[in-house]
Amino acid sequence: MIERIGTGVRSSKIVKHNGVAYITGQVGEGATIQDQTIECLSRVDALLTEAGSSREKMLRVTIWLADMSDFDGLNEVWNAWVPAGHSPARACGEAKLARTELKVEVIVDAAYD
Repeated sequence: MIERIGTGVRSSKIVKHNGVAYITGQVGEGATIQDQTIECLSRVDALLTEAGSSREKMLRVTIWLADMSDFDGLNEVWNAWVPAGHSPARACGEAKLARTELKVEVIVDAAYD
């Protein structure tokens, strides 16, 4: 069975199937990569909770940066956010994001109860 949460015209906020919650890409506002990452991960937290999951249950995370020179700033926030011993498989690459002011987008797949 597939469950869709927050379904709109283009996408759903969460799609749950077979014990995995697929969280749509999240972005944040702010002037710096740290500001945007903090807000972005706060949005991820809210969606994980809504999906019946948590940071500890993340399986895979894909991160897109508008500029790879922001990698260290991203990791500064990321490393403090991920619970010790629960690091997911992770990919990080550079991509042109939907709006020019965006610096980061995070996509999460996580197990749920």
